[in-house]
Amino acid sequence: MKIKTQYTCQSCGHHTTKWLGRCPECGAWNSFVEEKLTQTKDNSIAAVRESFQTDSGTHVPYVLLSDDSISRKNPKNSRNSTGSPELDRVLGGGMVRDGFVLIGGDPGIGKSTLLLQVAQGLVLNSPVDKVLYVSGEESLEQIQSRAKRLKIQDQGKIYLAAETHLEKVLNLVKELKPDLLIMDSLQTFSTGFIESAPGTVSQVREVASRLMTLAKTAGVAVWLVGHVTKDGSIAGPKIVEHLVDTVLYFEGDSGQTIRLLRTVKNRFGNTNELGVFEMTSDGLVDVANPSALFLSERTEQAVGTAIVATLEGSRPLLVELQALCVASPYSTPRRTAVGLDGQKLAILTAVLEKHGGSALQNQDLFFNVAGGLRLNEPACDLASIAAIYSAIWEKPISSSVAFLGEIGLTGEVRKVSQIELRIEEAKKLGFKQVIVPHSQMDRAQKTKGITLTPIYHVGELKKLIENLGN
Repeated sequence: MKIKTQYTCQSCGHHTTKWLGRCPECGAWNSFVEEKLTQTKDNSIAAVRESFQTDSGTHVPYVLLSDDSISRKNPKNSRNSTGSPELDRVLGGGMVRDGFVLIGGDPGIGKSTLLLQVAQGLVLNSPVDKVLYVSGEESLEQIQSRAKRLKIQDQGKIYLAAETHLEKVLNLVKELKPDLLIMDSLQTFSTGFIESAPGTVSQVREVASRLMTLAKTAGVAVWLVGHVTKDGSIAGPKIVEHLVDTVLYFEGDSGQTIRLLRTVKNRFGNTNELGVFEMTSDGLVDVANPSALFLSERTEQAVGTAIVATLEGSRPLLVELQALCVASPYSTPRRTAVGLDGQKLAILTAVLEKHGGSALQNQDLFFNVAGGLRLNEPACDLASIAAIYSAIWEKPISSSVAFLGEIGLTGEVRKVSQIELRIEEAKKLGFKQVIVPHSQMDRAQKTKGITLTPIYHVGELKKLIENLGN
């Protein structure tokens, strides 16, 4: 056995053969920690792989790109339903047999609850024979207590383990041969190959790399839970997100019951897909019509509100935007935004002052996206300015009107993507009128049964909103 020493940056994962005060990769100071690499022959992954194979050997198989013999050999390579339409949407149609999924989210948001329900959904709705749930943070009694509260039905197919040593987990995988391995959470596991504490950059990278090898060579679906940092990103080196097939972020406000599951990377489907859940005493419940939920508490003709048909992946969502303007006691008025980027709000208010004929230099502006969503697409610009304008002049906007359009710095209203899909969603929810960019009237008119009003420039909003309030 040979022991090699290296120094690893705990900020970015860069490693050197000697200690450095400042990391040359990320610039962090005093971030290098000494680690010992034990170079031993490790056959744990190989043993697991061979136990899953019907015929062993050292030959590496290869096929033509057009050859579908691989999918015929194992029909389980097709999508497996998780029992949750919202989660299936986010995954791109269901769980992939050898998929490697990473789920991140704030503590207490419901990640463990989601995974237990996934395990139940797979054994009840898919040809999944065994699921192994390994927790490095909770005891077996704690996991079982949560499962009873959620009324999880295991059908004799869901196995629990409390372990933090990766090699022991791999031995258990070899024994049980599960279709799905759930690891909760990544930062608590360690491998004997590296002599450092669990959660360090080297341990996280090595554990993730070995689990990726397991998923791709043994055909086991692996789902990982990852801790998040203060800025909301998954803790650990970025290489972990590069290794996995799918990265999901579980979001939600602790004061609300709505939970959002967002895809930021997916090799098997669309990115930026959104799944909406509601946290109840019985666990997470799918929200089949999120638009109706987000608009359920809107007020008829309220001042300072406007409705936008935003797009999350392939899903259109109607969301209420709220603005409040009050006289500012400060020489520099405040601009506060929740759910919208602060720089975007500053740009929109500048355009409104320059081209919309509205003065905001003596007023504090507070902006909110109702329902806890975070909007970052340009199609929300027109509705945002409409809400701000309504708040400034105290002109109410009918709750049956929606806005679509991007705003340029010269005040022009620009095109938005998939406008027909957005208008169709507004029509389904009973909206009577949609304000659309003039350049897209031809495409927008393909949707019948709803009034469409074109707009060229943000300067037209004053007269338009006055008419909408009547």
